[in-house]
Amino acid sequence: MTPAARALVAPLPPGLRPAAAALAAAAPLVLPLARAGLAVSMLAAPLAAQSPLTSDGKVRVLVVKQPYHGNRNVPELSHNPDYIHASGLERHIESWGGVLEGPVRDVRLTPEEDEQYGEWNRLGMANAHLGRHVAEGTGAGLLTIALEGNCNGILGVLGGLQDAPGGGTRRVGLVFVDAHGDFNTPETTLSGMLGGMPVAVAAGHALERLRRGSGLEQPLPMEHIVWGAVRDLDPLERERFREYRVRQFSVDDIRRRSEALHAQMRHLSENVDVIYVHVDMDVLDPTEVPGHDLAVEDGPSSVALAAALTEMFRYEKAVALGIASTPAGNEDPTGVSRQAALNLIRGAIEGVRARR
Repeated sequence: MTPAARALVAPLPPGLRPAAAALAAAAPLVLPLARAGLAVSMLAAPLAAQSPLTSDGKVRVLVVKQPYHGNRNVPELSHNPDYIHASGLERHIESWGGVLEGPVRDVRLTPEEDEQYGEWNRLGMANAHLGRHVAEGTGAGLLTIALEGNCNGILGVLGGLQDAPGGGTRRVGLVFVDAHGDFNTPETTLSGMLGGMPVAVAAGHALERLRRGSGLEQPLPMEHIVWGAVRDLDPLERERFREYRVRQFSVDDIRRRSEALHAQMRHLSENVDVIYVHVDMDVLDPTEVPGHDLAVEDGPSSVALAAALTEMFRYEKAVALGIASTPAGNEDPTGVSRQAALNLIRGAIEGVRARR
């Protein structure tokens, strides 16, 4: 080994030395390639990813609440992140084999930002805060759980995942589990709701200012997005699904935890650096979200979806889970929707535990 290679390895903790040694051994090949202007991906890659598992097999977890939803002419903050948290979430996570790394975090605008106007503008600033929490959590190897007012929060999570620890950009995959496609643009939407557009925004098809303001600098390539359980599309949105030949798995695939679901997870695992799994609670059977005004018939049960999430989070690149649009308070008088959300979080944690 050359003196330069020894200098690379020696200062590192013991756990990282084998990876550093391998990099150093490759230096005679890598450096000429770099001087020739060729891209060498291993130069930008972290030497080793931190494990989300403790030495005794518990899952290290970060929870972030993002209540800003971007809807107009209604209260700006959603109650549903707090509603899930108030169930005794910390205690539940511990009982499921998780360990919280620090307190549950709550996104709020700074005093200066709070003077700004425009629900979509303010949503972007809140999403940027969410993204910074996500970047910190996933950079430390934690399973990051985002409790979101609605699906517009995906922009912040994706932005945080895109920022690689130590600089650079990660390739991010999105599994979007929702009864709706949320793939409208302002030109195709029937309702005009921003909540029907966030995946199109994430893909760079609309509202660039909101995307960039949320911290998602680079749009997601379409081949890095997978939809799950979609069964209610606007007419022009359906045309967009056909035009882009979107990748999907069905409600039945969720119920059976089918090979088709695993095929999509393998596709993402082979083509991205990290995967974000997002669930809009309207994807569930309406009996579990009776207070949700966008529920759609023939959804999976929360138990079935939780089992599918366990399968998804067995894949090591699945690093974050988002739960959005949970009916709260008077919209969930029996607590069935909150319990459904807890089932999903447990499913993800069990998937990470299964990596042992």
